Parts: sequence; structure tokens; C-alpha cells
Amino acid sequence: MNDLKRVSPEEANQLLADGYQYVDVRTEAEWAAGHPKGALNIPFLLAGAAGMTPNPSFVADVEKVFAKDARIVVGCKAGGRSLKAGNALLAAGFKDVVDQRAGFDGARDSFGKVTDAGWAEKGLPVEKETAGASYAELKSR
Repeated sequence: MNDLKRVSPEEANQLLADGYQYVDVRTEAEWAAGHPKGALNIPFLLAGAAGMTPNPSFVADVEKVFAKDARIVVGCKAGGRSLKAGNALLAAGFKDVVDQRAGFDGARDSFGKVTDAGWAEKGLPVEKETAGASYAELKSR
């Protein structure tokens, strides 16, 4: 199995310029509040009454949208979910998956202090709507 490569928000932004697709693995509500420009939303965990639970169709949902040789950057809020999501995609046979460390909001220490600035804090392109890219829209394909 390949090791998952982790990159900074700036490096992820450059990969997008080079043809990679950003898959935001945060919840639908998190994605709707703001996400990297052009990102597709496929949650790794789902928010529900009992809290966050694994999305049982995560890999299948990604497979519906992307070929196994697609060039994908995964990202989340702080880097934890995307690391797990990226490894799940590599284990499922995806060949070129990169994890954007620090996520959208940034990695934090146990006191809540940002230790690695995320996508938004770095001032990279953000939007709130991307036509056809929400999880609900992708699931209806």
C-alpha cells in the first residue's frame, strides 16, 4: 500500500492548479459554511442525533465520482478525518491521493491554539456554493 502524502494548504492549492480535485470530507453543514473553491463534498463522518458516525458509503461515493487513477486532494476541518479518509481511499485502490494537513480551520493543540494554519487562515480561495458539488447533489447522480 502507498503511504499517504501530506501537504500544506499552499501545496494543496498548487496541486489543484495542476489538475487535482479537492474532496472535502467534512460534514454537509461544515462544507456549506465555506470550503476551498471548487471542492466536492463527500463526508467521511456523518453528523446525526448520536453525534458523528462513519459514513458507510464513503469509498463507494468517491468511486461513483472518480476513477481509481484520479488525482485527489482530501481535506477536512483540522486534518484528522482527511488523514483517515485518504488512507481508506488508498486501501480501496486509489492511486494518487494527497492529504491536505491542517484542514480548513487549522490544526490545534489541546488548548485550542492553532499550531498549523489551515486553508481559510492562509487566505486561499474559499466559496460557499459550488454548483453540483454538494453531497446531496453527488448522491443524486
